[in-house]
Amino acid sequence: MRTTLTIDDALLKRAKQAALRNNRSVSAEVEEALRITLLPRPKSDQRAATTPFKTFAGSGIQTGVDLHSNADLADLMDHS
Repeated sequence: MRTTLTIDDALLKRAKQAALRNNRSVSAEVEEALRITLLPRPKSDQRAATTPFKTFAGSGIQTGVDLHSNADLADLMDHS
């Protein structure tokens, strides 16, 4: 179907760049963006988004543990 849209200049420029990069038309880029945004997601995607993280009981970070030092963390794990 053919239609007319008013699109922000900067957004249209990015759509044109993406179209060139992907060797597609601007229409194809806009259609894909609408498809991603508006069509329902498969149930597997919805389940993944709502699956809670597993958590464990504990009192937090041990005293003296520096989470910014990979070497210190590795050393601590090796001696645990």
